Amino acid sequence: MSTLTKILIVLLTISSIFLCGIVVTYVANADNYRQMYMGLRVERDSAVKKEESARNELNTFKDETDRHKQQLNSTIDSLRSQVDQLQRDLQTTEAEKDDALRRMNSWEAIVMDFSKTTDSQSQLLKNTLEELEKLRAKQIKKDKELKQTETTLLEKMVVISTLYQKAKRLLEEKTALQNRLSQLLRQYGRTLAPAAPVTPRLEKVRTAPAPVAGDVGLKGRVTAVDQKNSMAEISIGGAHGVTEDMKFHVTRGDEFICDILILDVDVEKAVGILDLVQQIPKVGDIVSTNL
Repeated sequence: MSTLTKILIVLLTISSIFLCGIVVTYVANADNYRQMYMGLRVERDSAVKKEESARNELNTFKDETDRHKQQLNSTIDSLRSQVDQLQRDLQTTEAEKDDALRRMNSWEAIVMDFSKTTDSQSQLLKNTLEELEKLRAKQIKKDKELKQTETTLLEKMVVISTLYQKAKRLLEEKTALQNRLSQLLRQYGRTLAPAAPVTPRLEKVRTAPAPVAGDVGLKGRVTAVDQKNSMAEISIGGAHGVTEDMKFHVTRGDEFICDILILDVDVEKAVGILDLVQQIPKVGDIVSTNL
């Protein structure tokens, strides 16, 4: 074997060893590159997902920002409108303030005039009240005098009624005595001469019968009772057709109480004396001309 062949064999051996090393290195490096590629691919996919998520968040943020921007713009427009309205209201208020000041000045003058007028009216009212108090005192005095006059009149009416009853009773007794005397004288063939009164008889004590009121149909109520003087007041008077010497029947339900013979008549009331008393009448009892 020649030297060249030996050299070639040695070179070939070295080349094979070197090639084997290169192949081993390449295979080892290929595995590393593949692992690196897979790692980079995973990182790329994660980065893509993060990018998409970031883009979505960016789009959402942009949309929200636009929405807030629109809200802020609408709020700014509304505030501008409010500011314009407030400025107009301020101008109107200032104008009203000026007008109110002018009116206040005019009202101050009016109030001063009114105060003067009120003072004069107050003085006039004070004078009028003083005159009214004087007139009231006079009226009270007149009322007292009137009550005293009414009391005196009522007492006189009671006296007149008593005298009237006495005169009526005496006249009845006189008539009875005259009848008895006439009967006695007839037994002896004599007659009684008519009596001539010494003084003329008053019309008030005449024994004429009371006017018939059965057809009148008057009706009222007892308004006052004077048990001591046997007198009563009824709620109707001359305006209703009541006259003196008219007789009213007093009833309470279906029960007869007494009669009232009218002695004095006023416009809206009348006063009379009690007659045929079964019970003492009370205020509110019914009086009528017909039973």
